[in-house]
Amino acid sequence: MFTIEHDFDATVITLIDEAEPNTRPLNEDIVIQSFDDRVIVEQMHPDGDEVMQVVFTIHQLTELRLALNLPEGNYRIERQE
Repeated sequence: MFTIEHDFDATVITLIDEAEPNTRPLNEDIVIQSFDDRVIVEQMHPDGDEVMQVVFTIHQLTELRLALNLPEGNYRIERQE
């Protein structure tokens, strides 16, 4: 399950872990905040009260999106100015 919210300066997507009862422990929700110049992925650390955060530039996010559909190897995506 997931939710999408549009805030003033960001789009916020929350991925909510779901599982059949007693099949596995649930993971913490993942919150993805999309801004004009970056994307932030957050998740609460399972052993504490700390939020873990990863920040992607838009270029890094583009490379990640492309990498999900490519075979194993090394790639360089040329920026078009």
